[in-house]
Amino acid sequence: MRDSHDLGGLEGLGPISPELESSEPVFHAHWEKRVFALTLAVGFLGRWNLDQSRHARERQTPEDYLRHSYYENWWVGLKTLLLEKGFISKQELKTGKLDSDATDSGLSALQAKDVGEILLRSGSVEMETEKHPEFSLGDKVRVREEVTPGHTRVPGYVRGKIGEIERHHGAHVFADRNALGYREAEHLYSIRFSSWEIWGENHQASATFAVRVDLWEPHLESA
Repeated sequence: MRDSHDLGGLEGLGPISPELESSEPVFHAHWEKRVFALTLAVGFLGRWNLDQSRHARERQTPEDYLRHSYYENWWVGLKTLLLEKGFISKQELKTGKLDSDATDSGLSALQAKDVGEILLRSGSVEMETEKHPEFSLGDKVRVREEVTPGHTRVPGYVRGKIGEIERHHGAHVFADRNALGYREAEHLYSIRFSSWEIWGENHQASATFAVRVDLWEPHLESA
């Protein structure tokens, strides 16, 4: 089942009217800057990871997710995590005032003077594993239909489709499990799908046109 955030490849959703990148502002309103900054600042406390953050946004009802703007979804996800991790209470969220019995969490806050340096740091999601890769370059693979419920990096338009392994990226953090708080390594591959495989031979796209998607080994089975 496709979730409300997985809209890639769907038809009938109306025209797309993108703004020109040369004139589009990074933020369209002042409150968006604040939500972006809050999300990064609290995320640096280390109580959740990037996939958990995405999963928190995606756990809304489909109606709410689709009616919210981009940064409204960020705000909903942040509130969800703050409540679930015990950083704030429902009463504090409602009133905007600190509970009188609140205690020091012992966490170290991100300092403004350190933001620039920290944001420039690079981090890798590659992991060591004793697992041997199940697939080799050139292998034909089918994307499993029964993708893990919840957060996954598998777009709905490739589920059940057959592609070819073009590249093995090594082992990386498996997003599906990382979203649940389990940091585990799985082999990651780049899969090439023909346009006809995805959209059918009657589609207007050329037979030589291909789509490449990076998928983890648990998403795949031999074709």
